[in-house]
Amino acid sequence: MLSVHGRKPASVVIEPVARTLHKAGVSPNVVTVAGTAIAIVFALWLIPTGHHFAAAVLIGLTVATDMVDGTMARMRGGGTKFGATLDATCDRLSDGAVFGALAFWCALQQPQEKVLMALSLVILVASQVTSYVKARAEASGIKVVGGLIERPERLIIGLVAVGLHGLGIPHILAWGLWILAAGSVYTVIERLVIVARSEVGTEHIAAPEGAREFSQPEDGADR
Repeated sequence: MLSVHGRKPASVVIEPVARTLHKAGVSPNVVTVAGTAIAIVFALWLIPTGHHFAAAVLIGLTVATDMVDGTMARMRGGGTKFGATLDATCDRLSDGAVFGALAFWCALQQPQEKVLMALSLVILVASQVTSYVKARAEASGIKVVGGLIERPERLIIGLVAVGLHGLGIPHILAWGLWILAAGSVYTVIERLVIVARSEVGTEHIAAPEGAREFSQPEDGADR
């Protein structure tokens, strides 16, 4: 949702940063990898140790590089297929680190926050599947645009909930995780419905190599 409608307002801040790095000769791929590595370090260090407000602020700043590297690529005349693949891979890694670290923190609590841990794992899996559905569909020529909970919504809701929890606001983390878990599962189903309703969604595909082929029965033949 925000990935479609939120880019123009954010460009006011993102474009000057991207232009400065572009003029300095920094590669968009370097920005992608560096931002992901820093976000992972912050997530695995600050979230399990209970420094949730600091984690939310610092991770939020580093994941913003996801828009910076894309803007830099466009300033260079367009991104590359490798760059797009690297960016998508790094997004999955940083998302996994955030919600994996949150599940780990829940497991360390006395008593364990079993419900919150389960919700974190649901979000972790559903977020990966959400991206996979889009990638697999587009590899088959089916365009999938939008969704209720995409990466921007997931990070904003998740990090805001973590940060406010770090400030001592009761129940805010549970509310945030429940919203994300339900919304993420809905988004997986939503994208599958988009694929199913597409014009090419019912087209037959070739069997994988080595699979047994079955001929279609002729009209009037026993079925």
